Amino acid sequence: MSQAPEARPSPPSVYHERQRLELCAVHALNNVLQEQLFSQEAADEICKRLAPDSRLNPHRSLLGTGNYDVNVIMAALQGLGLAAVWWDRRRPLSQLALPQVLGLILNLPSPVSLGLLSLPLRRRHWVALRQVDGIYYNLDSKLRAPEALGDEDGVRTFLAAALAQGLCEVLLVVTKEVEEAGCWLHTS
Repeated sequence: MSQAPEARPSPPSVYHERQRLELCAVHALNNVLQEQLFSQEAADEICKRLAPDSRLNPHRSLLGTGNYDVNVIMAALQGLGLAAVWWDRRRPLSQLALPQVLGLILNLPSPVSLGLLSLPLRRRHWVALRQVDGIYYNLDSKLRAPEALGDEDGVRTFLAAALAQGLCEVLLVVTKEVEEAGCWLHTS
C-alpha cells in the first residue's frame, strides 16, 4: 500500500497523516484505523449520499476544502462494519473499557490564525487516539509526529484534560458487536 504524501511512519510503525486543507476528519479516520482508507473524494461521496438533494451540502465546507461533520465520520465507520459511540462526559472515565475500544476520535475547539496573527475565532478539529503495540498515541494531524500518551492511565489523563476544557466531544470507535453488547462500558 502506498502512503499519502502527508503520511509519515513513526516508530514503532505508527501510521500518522499530517493536516492538509480542512481534512482533519479524513486524517482522523485514517489515523484511528492505522491505514489510508479514506480520501477527500471518498468523504465527498459520503456527503452526497447523506444529502443527495442538497445544493449546498450541510456535511462539509461550502468551499469544498473538507471540514466534514460527525455524520460523515459515522457513515465512514459504518461502511467498514464499525460504529462510533458518543461518550457521555458525565460518566467517570474509569467506566471506559479501553480494551474493547479500537480507538477514539475527539472533536476539539481549535484556534484560527492567519500566519502569526491569532484570530478570536474557534473552529472544530477532529483528532484520533489509538493504541499501537501497547502504547496509546495522540495522532492529531496538526502534530509533526504521533505523541505517546502511554498506557490506559495516560490516555485517561489526556481525555480528562480535553474534556475539562469544555466543548470537547469524544467518539469511541468500536466493532458492531462491541456496540451492540455495550461492553465498551464498565458498569460495576
